[in-house]
Amino acid sequence: MTSLKIWSLVALLWLTGCATTQAPQDKPAVADGAGITLQPSREMGLSLPIAPRPNITTSPSNAHPPFAPLYAQETGSRTVASLAPPVDLWDRIRRGYAMPDLDNDLVHDREQWYATRPDYIFRMTERSKKYLFHVVEELELRNMPTELALLPFIESAFNPQAVSSAKAAGMWQFMPATGKYFELKQNAFRDDRRDVLASTRAALDYLQKLHTLFGDWHLALAAYNWGEGSVGRSIAKNQRAGQPTGYMDLNMPMETRLYVPKLQAVKNIVARPSAFNSKLPLIENHPYFQSVTIRRDIDVALAAKLAEVPLDDFKALNPSINRPVIMAAGTPQVLLPWDNAEVFQGNLESYAGGRLASWTVWVAPTTMRPADAAKRVGMSEADFRSVNAIPPKVVIKAGSSLLVPRPDAMKQDVAVKVADNGQLSLAPEVVLKRSTVRAGKGENVASIARKYRVSADQVAQWNKVATSASFKVGQQVVVFLPLSQARRSGGSGTRTAARTTGHKAAPRRVAASSRAAPVRRAKR
Repeated sequence: MTSLKIWSLVALLWLTGCATTQAPQDKPAVADGAGITLQPSREMGLSLPIAPRPNITTSPSNAHPPFAPLYAQETGSRTVASLAPPVDLWDRIRRGYAMPDLDNDLVHDREQWYATRPDYIFRMTERSKKYLFHVVEELELRNMPTELALLPFIESAFNPQAVSSAKAAGMWQFMPATGKYFELKQNAFRDDRRDVLASTRAALDYLQKLHTLFGDWHLALAAYNWGEGSVGRSIAKNQRAGQPTGYMDLNMPMETRLYVPKLQAVKNIVARPSAFNSKLPLIENHPYFQSVTIRRDIDVALAAKLAEVPLDDFKALNPSINRPVIMAAGTPQVLLPWDNAEVFQGNLESYAGGRLASWTVWVAPTTMRPADAAKRVGMSEADFRSVNAIPPKVVIKAGSSLLVPRPDAMKQDVAVKVADNGQLSLAPEVVLKRSTVRAGKGENVASIARKYRVSADQVAQWNKVATSASFKVGQQVVVFLPLSQARRSGGSGTRTAARTTGHKAAPRRVAASSRAAPVRRAKR
């Protein structure tokens, strides 16, 4: 009878294991604090216990063993795990901790720093409410340690609009070139380094790449902060000297030296907030937002109104949009709070207020001053500069894409090529001085233009002659030159001056356009 009971128990356990392995698996397994592997259920929010096979070793890079049946000889030493789902998102993050802990004086120093600033911790974690669930979901789908969801606390305090002194942007702080490398578009109308979905995808791609390169999460984090080339060279230097090559063994800048201790300190505070005089805001374990498809150009303010979402909250969820209009061809989806997505769709379908977008794009045909461009499109210079973020003392280069009022009669939306790739190119405004120079033997409009690096059309216009005209020996020729060049030319200057661009002025592009290997920060 006893034998029969044992075999009945074994059969039951076997069937339980088989049923579990055949269940839908739309999310990866995560490990709880006791080392039991859990399979979260997207539909029901439950975590089902799956016992790993014996002798399967795990590492930080592969913390979650595969599913396997439970054998009879294993039943005696096993206990039943609780079926309770995570209490909240913080609990879910704790269960997925998988990186080696760092315990040293730098960690304790950062713990003390945060512990004496509970209000700062609360504000920072409160801001993360909108984004944290998505980051945790993406980490689990990739089987990555969930404490990496805390990294934006270190990078930007979870502020997607943050910009560093080195021009890194977004909650993951991508430099322009690194953003381009990881396909984060940066143009005149949007910056994907600030986009919640795109920047998170790129950051986790980058972290996975670095972990594959160095085989260690601490070194991967150091490379994320300092650059993979810098970490690689530091490792090579220690190897040549016969020294260890761990994170704490390398010679690195203090910012990088403190980087992992900061993350460890935040990790410890999330694990035991009361021990550090901290309070974490409640973040429920469910999505905060969902994406909604945009099929027509629409003003940002109108989109927020139709979604019945405060404008500031709309911008917080869609921080990559840096102009007052959403272009369907360049930004085909927006994020809305979960309950407002359906509201937006219903209000949009019944909207009878006329056009959805009051802005369109105009491409500058020639290089011109902002005042002249504003006059060309019927705007005041102040409004034109404001909506296009044009600073003072610059001119607009030919081919620049600029936001201008959309005529009532215009039906078509902004084209894909412009919405997805439009750039604003600027050049310094240069003060030119009217000068006169004496023509030499055989001089003509073309030779004068080449000599002073201006166009033949300009020389002809200044002297009221044809572009094919020639000058007599000693004839005075009017040219407008930069002040320094006018002094070097030896010509006689006058007090008349004009503001225009120098022929060789180097344009300052608003968004980087070169594709470079990842270098996140300038060396500081």
